[in-house]
Amino acid sequence: MKRMVWVLFLIGTAAALLAFAPRAGATHSDKAALQITVTGTPTGPIVTILDQVNVRLGPSVEYDKIGVLTAGQWAPAVGRSAGGEWIQIIYPGAPDNLAWVYTILVRVEPPSASLPIVEPPPMPTPRITATIDPTLAAQFIDLAPVTTRLPTYTPAAPLIQATLATEDVSQSGGFPPMLAILGLFVVGLFGTTISILRGR
Repeated sequence: MKRMVWVLFLIGTAAALLAFAPRAGATHSDKAALQITVTGTPTGPIVTILDQVNVRLGPSVEYDKIGVLTAGQWAPAVGRSAGGEWIQIIYPGAPDNLAWVYTILVRVEPPSASLPIVEPPPMPTPRITATIDPTLAAQFIDLAPVTTRLPTYTPAAPLIQATLATEDVSQSGGFPPMLAILGLFVVGLFGTTISILRGR
């Protein structure tokens, strides 16, 4: 029974390999017919992205960013700004499928391609900034003249310098410290001598 299962397994594996193996007599035209093209080849100038670049709705940083292209990607180029700093590309998902990239971050191919100047879309409306109503602000401003006295000059108090009292060296009062040091030296010498003699 086990031998029969193995034989069926080997026959099934061989049939699967033969079904997916390329035919030996297939011609070049047959192989070309099997290939599927995912993206079309552009017919006009293209831009190749050199570094990550923001894709904007218009040729300025004032326009909204709608996407990002990374290094190595490409897009068909259809125009440029009047100054040549921005290039208009085909970008699916943007309004009219058109967007703009900064020229320094892309390379136009072929280099001899002449792109027409494209009129940019209208500038976006500026973002609303909060303003202060002058009549409201005037209610909180006190326009009464402020009378403050200027500070007057007051001289600083004189500095008192400390003077040290000089000692009178001529008076000999008290115990001289040299005598105490000499006495301790004699006692230490005497103690050392006794300890050496006791050690013998």
